[in-house]
Amino acid sequence: MNMVLLASSINFALKSIDEQEAILRQFQAFLNTIDFSLQFYIQSRRLDIQPYLDTLATRESKQDNDLMRIQLREYMQFVKTFTTEVDVMSKSFFIVIPYTPVTASIQSNLGSFKELLGGQKNVYFDDKNFAEHKLQLQQRASLVEQGLSAVGVRTILLQNEELVELYYHIFNPGETGNTAPGSK
Repeated sequence: MNMVLLASSINFALKSIDEQEAILRQFQAFLNTIDFSLQFYIQSRRLDIQPYLDTLATRESKQDNDLMRIQLREYMQFVKTFTTEVDVMSKSFFIVIPYTPVTASIQSNLGSFKELLGGQKNVYFDDKNFAEHKLQLQQRASLVEQGLSAVGVRTILLQNEELVELYYHIFNPGETGNTAPGSK
């Protein structure tokens, strides 16, 4: 059971030194408040410029002013040349919030001792406790949203359709101009 948030970005390099330090302190405070694991995932996709060029071409054909038409044509050529020489990428930032229930009681058998040493415990989600687990996961997501909001990062909880698209792009990196994580 996981929740995935889409996060906005902030241009850290354009911030003043004081703003950068404040962001770092706030992010550190956020990380210190959570008591569960998070995964930050960055997805890079090659940006398709062709729809933009098509829009410019239609505007060029409708342009009455010859000088504007020439400037528009030169601009389109510049964009084509630039995008063939440089990979223009679109970056998306995701936060994955996995859910593993916290065990409150420590039993005095070997199984509990194994868990304390890092052994995995099988977790079953039955109808009885599913609602409770879902509520705890929603609370974790809310905590993450609040913490990142204090840093200036906006988040949106992905719904089924967005999750399907995300997973499709993760498992089919060669299609639709998507690049695999960590590759260029």
